[in-house]
Amino acid sequence: LQVMATLVLLLSVLGLAAGGKVLVVPVDGSHWLSMREVLDSLWQKGHEIVVVAPEINLQIKPTKNFVMKMYPVPFTQEELDGNLQGFSQEIFEDGSFLERIVKRYERLKNTFAMYLSSCAHLLYNKELVRYLEESKFDAVVTDPMLPCGPILAEHLSVPSVFFLQQIPCGLEFGATQCPNPLSYVPRMFTEHTDRMNFLQRVKNLIFDIPNYFLCDFLFQPYTKLASEFLQRDVTVLDLLRQASIWLMKLDFVLHYPRPLMPNMIMVSGVNCAHRKLTQ
Repeated sequence: LQVMATLVLLLSVLGLAAGGKVLVVPVDGSHWLSMREVLDSLWQKGHEIVVVAPEINLQIKPTKNFVMKMYPVPFTQEELDGNLQGFSQEIFEDGSFLERIVKRYERLKNTFAMYLSSCAHLLYNKELVRYLEESKFDAVVTDPMLPCGPILAEHLSVPSVFFLQQIPCGLEFGATQCPNPLSYVPRMFTEHTDRMNFLQRVKNLIFDIPNYFLCDFLFQPYTKLASEFLQRDVTVLDLLRQASIWLMKLDFVLHYPRPLMPNMIMVSGVNCAHRKLTQ
């Protein structure tokens, strides 16, 4: 409850006396499920919530609390479900390490191609974008895991609130100029703590190297799409720098101690069930 109260207080800048008008550009799946709870609280406080989502999705369904604006995409529900289910199935398949890596790469490429296509069909849906331009939103709430929301927020010149756990390649550090030293902040899959000896720091450095290639693979297409849509050269990092508030779904107990910037607010537990504890 304390976390939810903090979120509502932070997002109260959307309006002083009257409720604000909030545009939501979510990321599908579990990302949406945790964001939805926050949006329900905003709706109860009198804010108008408008959610834009592709017609083909996993979890983003119409609800009486939000205005849903759906847009068509060039793939079917069966294609989306089959592509995502393939990830879990391939974990148990036999084959050499190299074969499995190639399969995972191809699956990841296909999945991100779907999401990129969905984003392009949103941005170039002239009727929907015109409606968004005329709606005069007070803020955009989005998950920057996929940077379609930040592109739209930049186009509409509306303050953005990012709701996330983390971004691939650690782009949240670069976007906020947050310290992220390899000697102190452990990288994913290293199983290190914030106290490392020299060899552990070397391992930390090695595990960070693939991020440079992963970033280019994941986000370069969005850089191209954003530059074409906004009609000026822009990078994903440029878009992320525009965020007013970063609501971080993390906790130092679950993750590890690390530096934060003033506009990075920890909201861990927001997607946990509210249950009364027994004695």
